[in-house]
Amino acid sequence: MVRNKPAIGILGAGRLGAVLAKLARAAGYEVWIAASGDPKHIAAGIGYVAEGAIATTASEAASRADVVILALPLGKYQSIDPESLGGKLVIDAMNYWWTTDGDRKEFTDPLISSSEIVRDYLPFSQVVKALNHMGFEELEEESRPEGDPGRKAIGIAGDNPDAVDQVAAIVNEFGFDPVVLGELAEGMKLEPDTEAFGADAAADELRAMITRFPKSQRGLRLARALRQRGEL
Repeated sequence: MVRNKPAIGILGAGRLGAVLAKLARAAGYEVWIAASGDPKHIAAGIGYVAEGAIATTASEAASRADVVILALPLGKYQSIDPESLGGKLVIDAMNYWWTTDGDRKEFTDPLISSSEIVRDYLPFSQVVKALNHMGFEELEEESRPEGDPGRKAIGIAGDNPDAVDQVAAIVNEFGFDPVVLGELAEGMKLEPDTEAFGADAAADELRAMITRFPKSQRGLRLARALRQRGEL
């Protein structure tokens, strides 16, 4: 483990959280991972996937980490203590699924991305959208060294350029080419009902998908809402 790397905390020890812990450990990061259950049960579940990741409580993962990845069901975002993530770089890897999260009106507003809602809930943190649009199986299987011709890409969106740069470096070390979209609001182009969501694509392909966002279901809903407001 390279000690000058930031420690990574992962909130959410499901399949996505475990794969992200594996990628982080392979890249030499110290990893603390937490869920709502007993840390002993978490350790048993992730030990064979992410050797060396430390299972702990959410509060300890937050306090130990420099960078915190949110890999929870999005509907549970308000279970996070905003003050515990104060001053932290937070990577939002969550997506809205009504079948899992319930009918949540705040997540169905076409004018705002889910990450902007998370940002507003975490006013003391720098929130960056990333690691949400590729399935956990592809994340685990597609990690490649920098320069590999078969390398795939991960989209990133955030308001703070320094935070975005740091997340881009992490994505690169996880084994993927970072593709920066722009400000956090642009993260909606990586959400469900877009071409980029679920994409297992190289950087140029991902950029082309993002360019075609206006033709996606999510893009069409945004356009309708903007027309209703007289902004389009």
